Amino acid sequence: MNIDFNKNNNGLIPAIIQDVKTNKVLMLGYMNAEAFTKTKETNKVTFFSRTKNRLWTKGEESGNFLNVVSIKNDCDNDTLLIQVNPVGPTCHTGSDTCWNETNRQSFGFLSELENVIKSRREVGNSEKSYVASLFEKGINKIAQKVGEEAIEIVIEAKDNNDDLFLNEGADLLFHYLILLQAKGFALQDIVKILEGRHK
Repeated sequence: MNIDFNKNNNGLIPAIIQDVKTNKVLMLGYMNAEAFTKTKETNKVTFFSRTKNRLWTKGEESGNFLNVVSIKNDCDNDTLLIQVNPVGPTCHTGSDTCWNETNRQSFGFLSELENVIKSRREVGNSEKSYVASLFEKGINKIAQKVGEEAIEIVIEAKDNNDDLFLNEGADLLFHYLILLQAKGFALQDIVKILEGRHK
């Protein structure tokens, strides 16, 4: 790995720390060549502390280490992206990240959709909300809808209309997310099972 530590006069380059599982950026620190070497040797992120003017391994006092999974250099060879498995919160304030964010895995729009379903369930008003009406009718009706959508996607899979197939897939996934919440679960619970099987 060709890293240009001499690009800046102080010999430091930025190191962006990212959770390998959630993809959240946890913090930004600085490394010199010695800190980089120690990080590679120990597989624990070590920075050069500008305030302490010495090498500093994240977690050396708190035990909240950043265990290295991968290190990537950017196109200019002067910035690192280090993916880690964090042990505990990353920020010295006790927050998961240095931007005071919760380090929770997000599934993009599907996570947004889960939040909408949760909100509609909590607010109720089945006259205005299809989701609220399903929750009002109970688990049997929700499970029945998932079964209906599953049958419809099987039928569409045998035909050649991609548009209908994809729309039925969206209907099935939408109703499955509702069923998960009705049973007290979330998409994250399914992902954990799939990750466990992948190992």
